[in-house]
Amino acid sequence: MRYVIGVDLGTSGTKTVLFDEKGTVIASMTIEYPMYQPKNGYAEQDPADWYNAAVNTIKGVIAKSGVSADDIVGVGLSGQMHGLVMLDENNDVIRKSIIWCDQRTADEVEEMNQKIGREKLIEITANPALTGWTAAKILWVKNKEPENFAKCRHILLPKDYIRFMLTGEYATEVSDASGMQLLDVPNRCWSKEICDKLGIDMSMLAKVYESCEVTGTITEKAAELTGLKAGTIVVGGAGDNAAAAVGTGVVADGRAFTTIGTSGVVFAHTSKVSIDPKGRVHTCCAAVPGAWHIMGVTQGAGLSLKWFRDNFCAAEKETAKYMGVDEYYLMDKEAETVPIGANRLLYLPYLMGERTPHLDPNARGMFFGLSAMHTKKEMLRAVMEGVAYSLRDCVEICREMDINVSDMMACGGGGSSPLWRQMLADLYACPVKTASSKEGPALGVAILALVGAGVYKSVPEACDVICGVDKVQEPIAENVPVYEKFFRLYDKVYPAVKEQMSEPAGL
Repeated sequence: MRYVIGVDLGTSGTKTVLFDEKGTVIASMTIEYPMYQPKNGYAEQDPADWYNAAVNTIKGVIAKSGVSADDIVGVGLSGQMHGLVMLDENNDVIRKSIIWCDQRTADEVEEMNQKIGREKLIEITANPALTGWTAAKILWVKNKEPENFAKCRHILLPKDYIRFMLTGEYATEVSDASGMQLLDVPNRCWSKEICDKLGIDMSMLAKVYESCEVTGTITEKAAELTGLKAGTIVVGGAGDNAAAAVGTGVVADGRAFTTIGTSGVVFAHTSKVSIDPKGRVHTCCAAVPGAWHIMGVTQGAGLSLKWFRDNFCAAEKETAKYMGVDEYYLMDKEAETVPIGANRLLYLPYLMGERTPHLDPNARGMFFGLSAMHTKKEMLRAVMEGVAYSLRDCVEICREMDINVSDMMACGGGGSSPLWRQMLADLYACPVKTASSKEGPALGVAILALVGAGVYKSVPEACDVICGVDKVQEPIAENVPVYEKFFRLYDKVYPAVKEQMSEPAGL
């Protein structure tokens, strides 16, 4: 039996999983690490923490499993996207990594728009300038820490720093590189035009590979530290969402997934590059060679339900403790007793501003239609429906761009709710499924490693064998037009109050 390792470098910790060639979990281990916030809006991590977590979890799963290093044929790396790692001439880290959720770069976003132009930026990088993405962070260091920028010789993404430490290679791959805003996304290569206009030396950027290509092999030093065999291949891997797509089998046209975590994501695969000129959704290279993906983001998805739970559901929390069940299970049961439309109550889930489709940091949440007849359970149902309407907004844009979305997987904590999955099935008018494996990104990059090692000929072939379906929620025919009516009303509320939403920020 052949085995592979998937390393998923997250924001709260790194999870490493050892799989066999059929995708069965053999051993798993997670190590957590801190995030540093030296100022309001800043978010940084120490790359040494990532590397130590990767080394020790790889060592841990090999020891736990008893599998021989000779039988481990490859390693795949998944990671949080958009982080900036800068190395000097001695390959030492110059400063802590500025990570994806950092928001310090508003001035640099404006600088990018001035130097390149918003339309040109979308045309080449497939996305508008964004504060959380890597290019703006590079400019911030260049503008605010010129002594650090002067020392910089290599720029890497978080998972690619782990790759460098394991293999000695400066390499990245197309899905993660798409989130730097330096990649020509349609042509899957670095953009000289963008780099020249921003004053970024292209020699500092890593070599770009496809996600299932071999990028290097484990060095003798890394082998001693991890227990892997020197010479074991390391493939390109993928950014976290692109890796999750492979791990759930979203690798062909028509396939998509919806994640309801703190934020919500609608992710659709496409074999042709498709860019929204308004920049409402992200277009990136997929982890499948020659393919792309479209991604819409709802900022306050699971966050909305958590906010409601923490502020209004003390009784459910207490009862759940006595019953030995999850409080979200009881909340689901309460919301099920309320009809579609929550008795004419709507909720806008914009607790943290909104990305898709509004791109409005000033957008805020609201209940619309609240009356004396409404109780907590109507409000609860409205919160869940509001999140589902916001995710339908993402699907609408995909369909507007002629991206087929007809085979939907549900992931994340919210995806475990049968009620939420039914709402999505009814609103999308297509089946919503859950994957048989819960390993997502780690499984995705393990599949890429199996392809790189020659165990499977292609990513879709590997996914056909490994990625199974657990549950299927079919749309309920009579529910579809009812939800449609409320969704159309929901869609009118934000435009009607958009101007007023920005006013509290100035008070």
